[in-house]
Amino acid sequence: MAYQAGGQRPAPRPVPDTCEIQAYLQDYGALLESQSCPSLVVDHHWNVVMANSAFETLFLGVRPHPTAMPGENFLRFVLFHPDAGEVLGEHESGWCLPMLAQLRTALETHGHDHDLQAVRREIAQDPIMEAAYRQGLPHWIRAVGEAATRLDGAVRLLHHPDPRRGRTECRIVEEIPQPLRELGYRRLTMVLRDPRRPAAPVRRPRRSRDASSHLTVVPSTED
Repeated sequence: MAYQAGGQRPAPRPVPDTCEIQAYLQDYGALLESQSCPSLVVDHHWNVVMANSAFETLFLGVRPHPTAMPGENFLRFVLFHPDAGEVLGEHESGWCLPMLAQLRTALETHGHDHDLQAVRREIAQDPIMEAAYRQGLPHWIRAVGEAATRLDGAVRLLHHPDPRRGRTECRIVEEIPQPLRELGYRRLTMVLRDPRRPAAPVRRPRRSRDASSHLTVVPSTED
């Protein structure tokens, strides 16, 4: 079972020290690894608790990053890794804005959480991302509806490194079995759709691979 996409694999994150829970997570990891679609389990910080080899393969080409590797924290990867748009199609509207909405919801529930507040401070240090969070996100939600902020059931574009898939769509399926719920975990699976089905055409804005900001367009609140 893969715990990190790229670099050394970290030790499994600590969980309550009970044999039953540890055994369940070990078996759940085996279940994850048996799946052909990219799948991961995250906590409320979006730290990746476990992920399968298909997830690792999807992000195999991303460069090392000190804080935003996909196998470490998926929220940070989407928002801060300069290679995120190379894998996550329609990066801004399809991934960044929904994940900013997820962060906003998490902060409403865990307002004093140190890790979430650290992400919020990092956003505040980037003027474009701060504008996206404060002005762009509310405008986007008004335009597309609150339902678009949910991940479960959403269809998103991927640029898969396997040329047999290439640009393809995935449907995100969220599952929270009771034992995971009790630990504050949830599972997200990117169900890859038939690559023979053409994905909607997209325009991917060109930007430097070393650009500090990963949002290029913030909708005006006056539109």
